[in-house]
Amino acid sequence: MKRPMWPMLACLTLSALAPVSAQDLTITNARIIVANGTVIERGSIVVRAGKIVSAGAGAASTTSSPGGQTIDAKGMTAMPGLIDAHRHINTGPDEKAQMQALLEAGYTTILSGGGPADGNLTLKDHIDKGVINGPRIIPSARIALAKNTPEAARAQIRAMAEMGIRFTGEILVTPVPGPTAQELEVLRAIVDEGAKAGVNIQVHAVSSSAMVAAVDAGARLLVHLPNKDWVSREDAKKVAASGARILTTSGFGAPVFGVFANDNNPRFRDGKPWPEGIIDGVRLGEEAGYMLVNARTIWDQGAILGYCTDTTYDPRAGLDHELRGLSVMFSMQDLVKLMGPNTADYIRMGDQLGTLEPGKLADIILLDGDPLEGYWNWLKTRVVVKGGVIVIDKR
Repeated sequence: MKRPMWPMLACLTLSALAPVSAQDLTITNARIIVANGTVIERGSIVVRAGKIVSAGAGAASTTSSPGGQTIDAKGMTAMPGLIDAHRHINTGPDEKAQMQALLEAGYTTILSGGGPADGNLTLKDHIDKGVINGPRIIPSARIALAKNTPEAARAQIRAMAEMGIRFTGEILVTPVPGPTAQELEVLRAIVDEGAKAGVNIQVHAVSSSAMVAAVDAGARLLVHLPNKDWVSREDAKKVAASGARILTTSGFGAPVFGVFANDNNPRFRDGKPWPEGIIDGVRLGEEAGYMLVNARTIWDQGAILGYCTDTTYDPRAGLDHELRGLSVMFSMQDLVKLMGPNTADYIRMGDQLGTLEPGKLADIILLDGDPLEGYWNWLKTRVVVKGGVIVIDKR
């Protein structure tokens, strides 16, 4: 596969060559989408020591905003920084451009989709130390069910915990015809050891039978919606009742255009021809329909549905691709909840991210236009604040 070319970033950005301390910051004259159901048409956000002190209507009070930098949003919209709860990232020669592109698209937090644990940790370290500019990285590590034993899998989970890794990558459960007894035995051991070691277990279960089996085995983080069949209401209710969280990846199976080449030919998300390039295709193309309808079925039965892209190509193009699909099945108000507090909940940071409320980390994006009008306005990021630091400024 031809390596995707990362776009040249010609806009004004703040280079991060050394760790930057959180700034005292006040954002004024902004439409504020708090992401808890509240929209403030014209208000101010005050940030101190990397956290939100207040988000309310009108101008900030002089007592809450005694100094620091001020951004006049001039009618722009403030939203929580975007979270991709499953994107394949790692250290490497292109990491600087890739991480910058993620910030440009509005992402402030990324949960790694897997890959070598040491590479994940190196990338995180580069960003934390200011070697490169980038979103907050939550590393993960690979673990497999196939040819594994419960005892060996438990040891791998303990090793992850010792490295400081708190999430597994996606653990593949055979979707068709379904997981084997051996897979489920190992998965139950992994779930049990994860609870003891403080490691969150993520499962890749992309058929209804695999999804239900994973939930029955104790898994509570499902990386993808089923894309092999239709999810019944009964199965959706079972997942919701278990407390499991699921990520959308609604663009799986849907063709992309203009990302890998501008020849107007449909391609799969890895650049291969569509639909032949679909991984483990059932009937070549039906996956796109399954994902969208299953997302709505699971949402309507009360399950917590979060957001991810599961891509490696240009972040803004990936965001556009996912939002186009999601907007077929969800209102913009629902997408605010899905991509904000629901996704923060999935990555176990609901108390710190996902809404613009006092006490939360100051991860804020300023967009041109009103995101509640349509998904296209979610693609107009002008300013990105991560933990109280302005990391992108394209005003």
